[in-house]
Amino acid sequence: MGAVESLISDLRDVCAGLPDRRQEPVGCAYTMADIGLSAFSLFFMGSPSFLAHQRILAQGQGRSNCETLFGISAIPSDNYIRLMLDGAAPAAFDRLFLTALERVADANALAPFQRLGGRVLIALDGTEHFCSRKIRCEQCSHRRRSDGGTEHFHALLGASLVAPGHKKVLPLPPEFIAPQDGAEKQDCERNAAKRWLGKHGPAMARYQPIYLGDDLFACQPIVTAIRQEGGSFILTCKPSSHPTIAEYISGAALEEHRQTVVQRGKRVTHIYHWLAGVPLRGTQDALEVNWFAVEIRGASGKKTYGNSFVTDLPVTAETVAELAACARARWKIENETFNVLKTDGYNLEHNFGHGKKTLASVLVTFNLLAFAYHTVAELCVLAWRNAMATWVARYHFFEQLRGITAYIVFLDWADLLATIANPKVRPP
Repeated sequence: MGAVESLISDLRDVCAGLPDRRQEPVGCAYTMADIGLSAFSLFFMGSPSFLAHQRILAQGQGRSNCETLFGISAIPSDNYIRLMLDGAAPAAFDRLFLTALERVADANALAPFQRLGGRVLIALDGTEHFCSRKIRCEQCSHRRRSDGGTEHFHALLGASLVAPGHKKVLPLPPEFIAPQDGAEKQDCERNAAKRWLGKHGPAMARYQPIYLGDDLFACQPIVTAIRQEGGSFILTCKPSSHPTIAEYISGAALEEHRQTVVQRGKRVTHIYHWLAGVPLRGTQDALEVNWFAVEIRGASGKKTYGNSFVTDLPVTAETVAELAACARARWKIENETFNVLKTDGYNLEHNFGHGKKTLASVLVTFNLLAFAYHTVAELCVLAWRNAMATWVARYHFFEQLRGITAYIVFLDWADLLATIANPKVRPP
């Protein structure tokens, strides 16, 4: 369990450096590290609410587990945690996501994510995590509805390490879509993507990233930003939103490759077409990209899937099938990141606290960080995998995790996981 324990230690160091906004005397029992880790533990333990989590920690021997498992010396109240974290910069925790990726690489667990000659795939996409007509803060975006009302909402650009055929995803630092200083227009996914690439592109360059995104990102400013940071791209390209490309390929002689495979006992045919050196837009300074498309037809010849993409990677008969599989892995940020966060125990859209400044974004960052740490544990820690396998369903595992720590004190995570994996073993 050393990988996760070291990550929690790193988080403690970051929390200890957060601005201290307290008015109490210096001798107050709570440190900023206690405050930050208490909030993080809520998400790491998969608790559905702040209040319920605080009650579990406070009852029985729970406080001792906070000391041994998270290094929390005293447990602040949920309202006090919200008050102290409101105003902290979510970006202060960005490097922890990158450290989690380094832990995976150091444990030689990055190989399942690597494709196309050792490159990693990073999917970018936006999602909302809060919406209300009554509650708002200075970081809220807004929109008018047809009935004349105004909705206030929070959104973020998510980034995840994904791979076709691999069930795990590893969240990377989020970039929040929020009002920017000096900007006249409301923030958007494209602007957030450019900021994300500027902040994290240099650190990701060592992994030879290929960025995946939907049709919204298949534009020259995003492609230029990706290339400037040492990355490559495979982006969805719809003919309706890229008329220049649609016109360019309409009369061209396209390369073709067919591949017949058996999926779930049924024979299907994958048909690929591609063309190199296509202008991305209808201007003289347009970048040239390589366009390719994939169709999937069943044994009867009926089309079951079709899509087209642009990339800066070479497309050949030998590479086009893997390129298409990588491009389709973009959906994993929707299905295996956002959907898991919203429906599989992380409660992303639940309002754990909105605050007046940055609280909502800080708590979402902790939620994503907990998901990232869980992924590191599943990839790198055998004891964690064994404990999860004992209870099969993910939510059963976290039910056991929360329940057993309310009544039994554990010396460390190794003892806790061994007890969950084999309840007949008497815990120390």
